[in-house]
Amino acid sequence: MSSRGFPLAVAQVAGRAGQEEVDDTMLSIRHLSHVYPDGTRALDDVNLDIPPGMFGLLGPNGAGKSSLMRCLATLQTPTSGQIRFGDLDVLAKPEDLRATLGYLPQDFGVYPRVSAEDLLDHLAVLKGVTGPADRRQTVETLLRQVNLWDVRKKAVAGFSGGMRQRFGIAQALIGNPRLIIVDEPTAGLDPEERNRFNNLLSEIGEQVVVILSTHIVDDVADLCPRTAVLVGGRIVESGSPADLTAQLAGCIWTTRIDRRALTEARERHAVLSTRLVAGRTVIRVLSPEPGQAPGADFEPEQATLEDVYFATLHRHRARQAVAR
Repeated sequence: MSSRGFPLAVAQVAGRAGQEEVDDTMLSIRHLSHVYPDGTRALDDVNLDIPPGMFGLLGPNGAGKSSLMRCLATLQTPTSGQIRFGDLDVLAKPEDLRATLGYLPQDFGVYPRVSAEDLLDHLAVLKGVTGPADRRQTVETLLRQVNLWDVRKKAVAGFSGGMRQRFGIAQALIGNPRLIIVDEPTAGLDPEERNRFNNLLSEIGEQVVVILSTHIVDDVADLCPRTAVLVGGRIVESGSPADLTAQLAGCIWTTRIDRRALTEARERHAVLSTRLVAGRTVIRVLSPEPGQAPGADFEPEQATLEDVYFATLHRHRARQAVAR
C-alpha cells in the first residue's frame, strides 16, 4: 500500500508496549522549518506551545498544515528546529512519542473486504495490545465509543465518509494516547456527520493534547479554546478565539450590493467574505481603523473567528503583492 495508505500510516506511528510515559503533556515547537528536495519551503520558523485540550490549526490549502502534522507525527523529519513533548525530545527519540501518539491523517486507505472489527484488532496488535482478552475489550470499547459497534462486521471500505472518519478516530485512540493529531477530519462530511464527529472530538479532548488541523473555521470556533493560523509555512496569528476576534473590534462592516458591483467593491475595500441573500450580495469588509465606516451604507458587525482568518489571509496576500 502507498505511503498515504491508512494501515501503513498507523504502522509507522504504532508504539511499543512498556515504554516509559512522558511526564508532561505540553507540546513545544521551536524554530521548526522544512524544505522539500525540490526547494519548496513548507514550514518557515514555526514556534508554538500547545497545552492539553483542543488546539485548532487553521490555514488554507498549501499553507503547510499537513507538513507540520507529519513532522509532529514523526512521519517526516524537519530540516531544522525542535519538537518537545514534555521532557521528551521528539526528533531525537521519535519511537518514544509513537508510544503515546494517536494519528488520523488527511487521507487514508483501508484493506478491502476487512471488517471494522478485524481491522481494529489488527491495528491494536501493531500498537502493542497483544493480549487477546485486552484486545477484544479495547476493540469493543472503541467501536462502541464511535458508534460503530452495530456495523463491526461490515468492511470499512464500504463505510460512508463519516463512518470511516469515526473509525479513524477509533484507531487513533488505541493505547490511550496523550497526543492526538487529526488532519482535515471533517472535509467532505455532510452536516450531520460533521456534527457527530466534532462531538466525539470534544469528548476526547479534555485531558490530552488534541491538534485539529483544518481550513474549516467553524470547527475550530466550536471546539478549540486556543488556535493558530498558518499561512505560507509561518504562524501569523495565535491565541484564544476571543482574544483574536477582540483585535478586530470595530473593524468589521457589512452592506448589501448588487452582484454586478462586487468587482468594484473589491477594488475599493478590503472585502473579507461574501454571501448571497435574497438575490443580493452581502459583503463583510475590514476597515483600516476601528470605528471607521468604509462608506455611508455600511453597518458595524461583531467580529468572528472567520473574520480573523480571512483578515489574516488578506494581510498576507497584501504583503506578498508589495514584495513583488
